[in-house]
Amino acid sequence: MMFAKLYAKCMASAGHENAPKALCILSFAESSFFPIPPDVMLAPMVIRVPSKALYYAFLCTLFSVLGGVFGYLMGYFAFDMLSESLRNSHYWSHYLQARIWFEQWGIWIILIAGFSPIPYKLFTITAGVMTQSVLLFVLFSFFGRGARFFLLAGLLKHFGPKFESILLRYVEWLGWFMVCLLGIGLVIMSSN
Repeated sequence: MMFAKLYAKCMASAGHENAPKALCILSFAESSFFPIPPDVMLAPMVIRVPSKALYYAFLCTLFSVLGGVFGYLMGYFAFDMLSESLRNSHYWSHYLQARIWFEQWGIWIILIAGFSPIPYKLFTITAGVMTQSVLLFVLFSFFGRGARFFLLAGLLKHFGPKFESILLRYVEWLGWFMVCLLGIGLVIMSSN
């Protein structure tokens, strides 16, 4: 019953008056330095208060883009300081892949980056390192990140009640399945 209790706490937190502020902070942080995507907070908030789905998606998008600008500035002004810790992390290969994609596609890759399994913060930092157009970076970030968050919010607003009843039935199985996937992922990453 561990995951059922965790789910109940998430849903209670999603209805708290400070939940939108926390969503903004998480969205900003994830785009520049924090590893947890804002979807984990956006989803329960939309399920809890479906009438605010578009508002929550807008907040998530806006603060994700602002965090992306911060990540861009980190890449542009401070990459020399960041590169050593990045090189020693499991993110280095992802950073190198983001560079290749920028070289191939230019700033257009930002439109796809919102849906990529590579953390978005690596795209924001890489865009700064490679001195991509700031104006296009912001514009494409709004479209790419907005598409992701509005799609998620829209789907959950529409299918949320049906989805929640299924989720409640299988939350323990899903939780342990995700723990197993995470463990397998960590083993694979540590062997590389």
